Amino acid sequence: MKDIKTLGALKDSGYRSRSIKEELRENLIRKLSNKEKVFEGVLGFEDTVLPDIERAILSRHNILLLGLRGQAKTRIARLLVHLLDEYMPIVAGSELNDDPLQPISRVAQDLIAKHGDDTPIEWVHRSERYVEKLATPDVSVADLIGDVDPIKAATLKLPYSDERVIHFGLVPRSHRSIFVINELPDLQARIQVSLFNILQEGDIQIRGFKLRLPLDIQFVFTANPEDYTNRGSIITPLKDRIESQILTHYPKTIEIAQQITTQEAQIAAEQQSNIEVPDLLAILLEMIAFEARQSEYIDEKSGVSARLSISAFENLMSTAERRMLINKEKKTILRITDFWGVIPAITGKVELVYEGEQEGPYNVALNLLNSAVKKTFLNHFPNPDKLEKGRQRDPYGTIRAWFSGGNTVDLLNDASDKQFHKALDEVAGLRKFVESTLDVKGKEAYTFMELALHGLAEFDVINKDMLESKLSFRDLLADMLNDDLFDDE
Repeated sequence: MKDIKTLGALKDSGYRSRSIKEELRENLIRKLSNKEKVFEGVLGFEDTVLPDIERAILSRHNILLLGLRGQAKTRIARLLVHLLDEYMPIVAGSELNDDPLQPISRVAQDLIAKHGDDTPIEWVHRSERYVEKLATPDVSVADLIGDVDPIKAATLKLPYSDERVIHFGLVPRSHRSIFVINELPDLQARIQVSLFNILQEGDIQIRGFKLRLPLDIQFVFTANPEDYTNRGSIITPLKDRIESQILTHYPKTIEIAQQITTQEAQIAAEQQSNIEVPDLLAILLEMIAFEARQSEYIDEKSGVSARLSISAFENLMSTAERRMLINKEKKTILRITDFWGVIPAITGKVELVYEGEQEGPYNVALNLLNSAVKKTFLNHFPNPDKLEKGRQRDPYGTIRAWFSGGNTVDLLNDASDKQFHKALDEVAGLRKFVESTLDVKGKEAYTFMELALHGLAEFDVINKDMLESKLSFRDLLADMLNDDLFDDE
């Protein structure tokens, strides 16, 4: 088909015109019948969002994707391109992607009237049939719909009453294409009004011209529920004309969140080959985002984007790589102390409520990390607060006694693997407790040994001091006594 160059040859080939909604529908039917994956790379929506989108396409609906930031709304919209035919014929020189069999613009109609079956045909790839516009308060009707172009009128020596002097906006130029408006509520109400007839009748009006362009467009809008109250709203008549409103959501399980982070994170090849990521710490990373979505310090209406985990993982790997380079090591394994390198990736990804602002973004990020560590600790070790005194042996007894004897352990941020292991091995009873509780050996044990120290600090069994370049663990009571002596002095 792509070899066809004239209108006559196109007619002889048996080509038939279809609306873009019919085109999407037929290609979706084929993919579903062949059990092909429709939305490649979109994870966690298989039983919720994606079936709703497929139903909307089968119903030939315009779509509103409603959800908090970082919920793959724009990604889904862009993937709709793969449901289009690979190539589409247009009248050569047409600025509105005119269908050779059903031209709508004056220019295309005049060309066909002049050349007949010899009218030249061009083929447009599906990647060029996707138009995306971010709604901002400064978007005008001229941007979206069009306006009179005095320069064109002067060049063509045409009066302003001739429709050929119109410079068409993004919407008419998206004829036979997918047109996406992101953050629809940010569009001023008077601009939203200009979309009414296009959605309902396919008409547009530019100044005083009586234009009737039967535009053929698949509209996809995205919006954040927060915007309905904070920045603007989708006016009711426009919302009524969008046939399918589909709610998106964040990953519902840690496993899905891990898959998304692994898929999206930009990790250098040398990082992947030289840095080992224990499953425990991969889960801990995702738990930070889950904790953030439930935190009293963070605005739940704003949401916590999946980009938090992605950026945090990239920073985490870079923290370990930097440490490895400083110590001239060829390989290393992630540690919990490396998580202090992800704080910059957290502070920029959350919107704080008043209490969070009072606490400060850095402390909020630490609270999220500590909360995730505490829950991870409880998934593997007994709760120190729920040990029944006198009825069972305290599994942490030897560790408590070691710290009570005035011993401390310092975990340096940039310590070599050898130094790190040596510091953990100095804590009496720590390795034995971990290996007997979890049946782990070797380097895997060190990950859980570090988790045990952090967890015990969260339950106030021992004290944890954060300094610029290290974490220092010591006896809690000794610290309290030192503080009292300092106060007395």
